[in-house]
Amino acid sequence: MEEVNNENKEREVNSLTLVVRKPCFGLPTACSSCLPVYFYLKFAQIPFLLDFNSAYPDSDQVPYIESGDYVAYNNENGGVMESLKKDGFADLDAEFYSDPEWVSTKAMVSSWLGDALMYELWVGSDSSSAQKIYYPDLPWPIGKVLFLKQFHTVKLQLGITKDNAEQKEEEIYKRANIAYEALSTRLGEQNFLFENRPSSVDAIFLAHALLTLQALPETSVLRSKLLEHDNLVKYAEKHKMELIEAGSSSSSVPHFQPGPSSSAPRKGPSNWSSKPKTKPKKEKTKEEKTFRKRAKYFVVTQLVSVLLFLTFMNKSDDEVELDDDEGYGYDD
Repeated sequence: MEEVNNENKEREVNSLTLVVRKPCFGLPTACSSCLPVYFYLKFAQIPFLLDFNSAYPDSDQVPYIESGDYVAYNNENGGVMESLKKDGFADLDAEFYSDPEWVSTKAMVSSWLGDALMYELWVGSDSSSAQKIYYPDLPWPIGKVLFLKQFHTVKLQLGITKDNAEQKEEEIYKRANIAYEALSTRLGEQNFLFENRPSSVDAIFLAHALLTLQALPETSVLRSKLLEHDNLVKYAEKHKMELIEAGSSSSSVPHFQPGPSSSAPRKGPSNWSSKPKTKPKKEKTKEEKTFRKRAKYFVVTQLVSVLLFLTFMNKSDDEVELDDDEGYGYDD
């Protein structure tokens, strides 16, 4: 018991650092995986530093949390929020696990609304929003090709084909509309969705709402459906003011430090090393030189991979056309 207490004390001494993708669209981060974690920590009133990593724009390790030797990655143990719960930092959901309505609402927000936002970012609109969020530091051609790669990945994940594209789109928006109506009814005039106190459902939905309102274009179907529910919009605006805008001038909230993250994780690329520093510029260290070399290597390897991807896609299309021609021959 004493060992556990000492461990908790050590965690309190070592402040948390949340590593996310860069700020965009007036938000501390516009990454749909990062922003819910940011709000979860805010709702839990856990002090943390905010740092940015753009070296690996398609990495599923981001976001991640660091505290001393402790690191929790997005692609491990169910994600960062689940790690924060299991490892004793904060569990906003402790009183809700046995509530079936809370469980079903969280599933609905994570799946139906998650799919709808993913569809709008990668399939249902132009590439401008996604490129600003995920590929701002890459040369335009590479960013565009990575977008096309993710475009095909999302279509595959959502089960979208040429034959069912319209049907799938209708289904995605229908589910999103049902979710908004249910959440609007559930929220009413309260400040939070359940028992008037925050949970991970609030963190996930708040991130979704602000991304939909601020990152998607005005022509967005999803955005227009959300705007139909005044109380959900007011909910998003209220918490944005309290957690982002009002907090930006407070000394107890995260310090925004632009530039790639530099703390040492347990695993992953060695160029994520050493804690963020505010010291004056000095001669580049061996680690910094290694970071630059690896960054260049990343750009080159990504360029090669996307060229191979495009070649493969072209070959696949040619094969499909040949199969169609052969089919017509058999019919004749």
